[in-house]
Amino acid sequence: MRRQTVIALAVAIVLGIFAVILANAYIGRNDQKVAQAQQGMTKVAVAAIPLDYGTDITPDKVKFVDYPSASLPAGVFSNYNQLAPAGKRRVVLRPIALNEPILPTKLAGEGLGPSISYLLPDGMRAAAVRINDVSGVAGFIQPMDTVDVLVTRTLPDAGNRQVTDVLLQAVKVIAIDQNAQGADGKPIVAKTATLEVNPTDAQKLALAQQVGSLSLVLRKPGEAQDAGRLATVSMNDLRYSYYGTAPAGAQPAQVTPAVAPRRVIIRRPAPVVRTAPPRPATNNVEVVRGTTGSNYEVGGYGS
Repeated sequence: MRRQTVIALAVAIVLGIFAVILANAYIGRNDQKVAQAQQGMTKVAVAAIPLDYGTDITPDKVKFVDYPSASLPAGVFSNYNQLAPAGKRRVVLRPIALNEPILPTKLAGEGLGPSISYLLPDGMRAAAVRINDVSGVAGFIQPMDTVDVLVTRTLPDAGNRQVTDVLLQAVKVIAIDQNAQGADGKPIVAKTATLEVNPTDAQKLALAQQVGSLSLVLRKPGEAQDAGRLATVSMNDLRYSYYGTAPAGAQPAQVTPAVAPRRVIIRRPAPVVRTAPPRPATNNVEVVRGTTGSNYEVGGYGS
């Protein structure tokens, strides 16, 4: 009995030593993999919360996560001192999503505030136009909306005739008054709207404000809609003479008299009345006696 116990104990010790060796080898390999992975990772500053335009960068809005060193975006920040050196102010210019790396291209310069000039693409300009509660679509136009610009002016060479033209189409609004965010989506009755235009369109806007009044028309963003349907609208298109005295030089609209509908008369042929052929003349005499009748032929003997 003692021999069997010693053998079982020896086997258990051998198996335990073998298990310990396997466990140490497995743990060692995992530690080596973790160390190698950590050697190829870099801490990167990312947004701890969604950051909108004009948001100040503060430590509670930034966190640092591991990124593969071989796949780092250009310009990433590895610590907060790089992001905001010496406590200088850094402001967000373009929206940054949650866990998105914070890059210099989405921030204002060190110590600088937000400026819509950073939002302009290359070759574009920011031009402000005067609006009111009517020309600004009752305040429903928000930054980043797309609008058409209409100009209403008087033509001196055409008898001071007023016309309205489409001046610009599919123009992006980058600010309303001094607000470039419009995050709440509430109507804002503003006095100015800042539009993103090219240099030539900026000149058109400046001239149009001197010769007439501008109106903004809100449109659906995305694909160009009705891009080719442009026309000059004048008083004649409003049928002004129907409701009041037409302006000098305006021609009254030609009214075409209504034409009475034609009556179509379908003549049907008269019905044909068929008459029974006349009975031939006879010399028969019917004599009724009681309920019995008898026919007798009379005359005709000499004919």
